[in-house]
Amino acid sequence: CDQLHCVCTLLFVAVPAGKPLNYAFSGYATTIFEVMSKLAATHQSVNLGQGFPDQEGPQSMKEIASKALYEQSNQYPSLLGVPQLRQAVARHSAACQGLACDWATETLITVGATEGIAAAFMGLINQGDE
Repeated sequence: CDQLHCVCTLLFVAVPAGKPLNYAFSGYATTIFEVMSKLAATHQSVNLGQGFPDQEGPQSMKEIASKALYEQSNQYPSLLGVPQLRQAVARHSAACQGLACDWATETLITVGATEGIAAAFMGLINQGDE
């Protein structure tokens, strides 16, 4: 596992059975962007839910974008993160920490540890919790 070229911060949160999620956030539905992204993935279609550019842009960028349409994904990832990265995190977790996890339901990619910890606290802790 020393071959990793990035630092992976893994945060495992054990939620007691029956404990409700944060009251302030648990009642909200997911965003329309997540809904559209899931529908596009399910139907193997192009997701136009995030809008269109308002300028043409340089020719060199158009060529790069055109190439990417055929060779790479051109969609925003799920709010949980790029699936390939989430799969790699799950493999790394099992191989290097001995902690098996389901990449599809138990991984989340954040910008950094602070965001991940803050999101976990905001999602699980309610006013008055100790």
